[in-house]
Amino acid sequence: MKVLVAVKRVTDYNVKIRVKPDHSDVDLTNVKMAMNPFCEIAVEEAVRLKERGVVTEIVAVTIGPKAAQEQLRTALALGADRAIHVQTDERVESLGAAKALAKLVEEEQPALVILGKQAIDTDNNQTGQMLAALTGLPQGTFASEVAVDGDKVAVTREVDGGLQTVELTLPAIVTTDLRLNEPRYAKLPDIMKAKKKPLDVKTPEDLGIEVASKVKLLKVEPPAERQGGVKVGSVDELIDKLKNEAKVL
Repeated sequence: MKVLVAVKRVTDYNVKIRVKPDHSDVDLTNVKMAMNPFCEIAVEEAVRLKERGVVTEIVAVTIGPKAAQEQLRTALALGADRAIHVQTDERVESLGAAKALAKLVEEEQPALVILGKQAIDTDNNQTGQMLAALTGLPQGTFASEVAVDGDKVAVTREVDGGLQTVELTLPAIVTTDLRLNEPRYAKLPDIMKAKKKPLDVKTPEDLGIEVASKVKLLKVEPPAERQGGVKVGSVDELIDKLKNEAKVL
């Protein structure tokens, strides 16, 4: 059984985001980049399925600039068997990524595709759903538990009312939520071995698709700074401030 796992290169979640002085985009100068945390969960789940003998091959995929191969090598160090890099310097939106993944699903014919439910840079939560629409495959989103049994996969997903379990017929698409697992750290020997694992480079043209964004980025603004809190001396003063200053009463 083959699993395709999508990973994305994003700003490290520990880094404080800066906006360019002209507000044209986020300033990535000398900023540490890393694998999207939800993608780490997706890779970990694929590796655990392989350790349980359910999966025989894990293929890691990313769409992005040449530097994104660093995140593919991380996925290989964590347990992926080989990697595919769709290399482009275009600003790739969710639909462009889904189109590229759909072509790779057609070529690779995986039994399962695992993606993070969203990326922490754009927070769109769209690629998995768009991929399901383009391929016509069943989907289980926001997975907190994944259990493969024969040609079926049971996905327990988090919904507003609690937990919902859906059963999908393979091949299928699953997007991962935070509570699915806790990703492992790559060991030094595995990092060294990852350098020798196969990494195939393709372009959008090779796949016969266009990934250029149809959305124009007009302006980027940092969030407004929070004002400092104040102490009140009584309940009456608190009510007065909520009513006359905050105007929430």
